[in-house]
Order: sequence, then structure tokens, then C-alpha cells
Amino acid sequence: MKKLLPLSFRRYALAGVTCLSLLSVGTPFGHAAETSFTPAQRAEIVTILRNALKTDPSILSDAITALQTQAAARKTSSALDVVKRDRAKFGQSNTDVVLGNPHGTLEVVEFYDPRCPYCRKVLADLDTLVASEPDLRLVEKIVPVLGANSVLDTQAILAAGLQNAYSKFQKALMSDSASPSTDRIRRVAQHVGLDADRLIADMKNPKVLDTMRQNLDLARSIDLEGTPTFVIGDKEIIPGAVSLEELKAALARLRKAQ
Repeated sequence: MKKLLPLSFRRYALAGVTCLSLLSVGTPFGHAAETSFTPAQRAEIVTILRNALKTDPSILSDAITALQTQAAARKTSSALDVVKRDRAKFGQSNTDVVLGNPHGTLEVVEFYDPRCPYCRKVLADLDTLVASEPDLRLVEKIVPVLGANSVLDTQAILAAGLQNAYSKFQKALMSDSASPSTDRIRRVAQHVGLDADRLIADMKNPKVLDTMRQNLDLARSIDLEGTPTFVIGDKEIIPGAVSLEELKAALARLRKAQ
């Protein structure tokens, strides 16, 4: 079994590695630290850290993890600032489909791509969540981030909304495994009882194209990295295909914060 350094020394060494990492990237903190240590003190710190890393190399990986965690926290905080500043564009816009209670006090915005397998995976959980949470206002923002086929499906789903069949067509299209094409869209539209010719024409409707562009702009404004991503009020941003239990827990935290 590898012998670890005492916890107090590990914390000291970890702080030192983090400090030197900041020095290397030229942060304001790094500048302050650089001017507060003498050359002899800096040399002593480096010697201590070298010895510590030889004894317990996990210190370095812990330091890297800590820096990554701090960076992620700063990124989330910055994204939430955008949500708070542009709240009307996120949860209160009139261009998106709202599932659940239109006047609900628990507002969640989902960014999703219709070609994303993880987005397809959470569809059933979202239906369950909407059914079990009477105060939930789930705003769906569809964003084609996975290429041309995603753009095609996004336009089709938004066009279905012009026939008041957004959810019905969305579920049918996202559960269809055929290769993406206009013929596939036409077939799915006919299967769910839509006017297929109108839907194909509406895919170029300015309202459809504007909504798609607005959603992509919002996704970029919070530096969205993948889908699905859930914005929980203006309190949390949760990336990835989280479980139903995790979504319920997030709603509980949002309710408590109100």
C-alpha cells in the first residue's frame, strides 16, 4: 500500500501546487504572489513541492482537479449571470413550446438537439416530471448543434408547432430510427396526422428560422457545451442526461430557494 503524506502537509502542498499553477498563467493572484516571495523563498517552496510530489504524486492530480473545479464554477456563475440578465429571453419568450403549467412557478429551460441520443433518453422522464409537478413550467429550446441533420429535424419540429402538434411530432420524429431526410419527415408527419405538404413548406417559414437562430444565440451566450442542458430557474445549470430523481431534486432546491 502506498504511504500518503499527512493530511495537513498534503493540504499545504496542494495549495502550493495550485499557487504555482496560477503563477504560470499570469493571474492577478499570481502577480501578487510573485512579488510577495523572495527568490530564496520561491526556491524553498519549489524544493518542498518536488519532495512532496515524489512522496505522493497524487498531489498534482488533486491540484489539477481543484483548478478544473474552480474553472467550472466560474463558468457556471458567469452563465447564470447571463440567465438573470436576459431572463425574458430564456424562460419568458413567446417563441418556444412550454410543457406543463404555463403559469407555473418552477421554471426550467431545456436546451436539446433532436438528434442527440441523450436528449431522446430523457424524453420519457420529462413527461413523468411534468405529470408529477403541477407547478413546473418546462420551456423547450431546440438547438441544432450536431450538424445538418439536426438542422433539418429542428426545422421540422418547429414547423409542426405551427400546426399545434409540436410535442406529438417531436416524440414521433425523435423515436424514428430511419436515416434523416425530407422523405422521412414527410412520412412521420403523415403518420401523426399532420398536413405534410404544409409542414415541409413551413420548415422555411421566417418564424421557424428566427426561433432556431434565437435559440442558438442563447446557447452560445451561456457557452453551452452539449445537450441536453437544463437551466433551473436562475439558480442552477445542469448539463447532461440526468436522471428523473436528479431533476426532482433540482426542482426541490429551486422551490426551497423561492
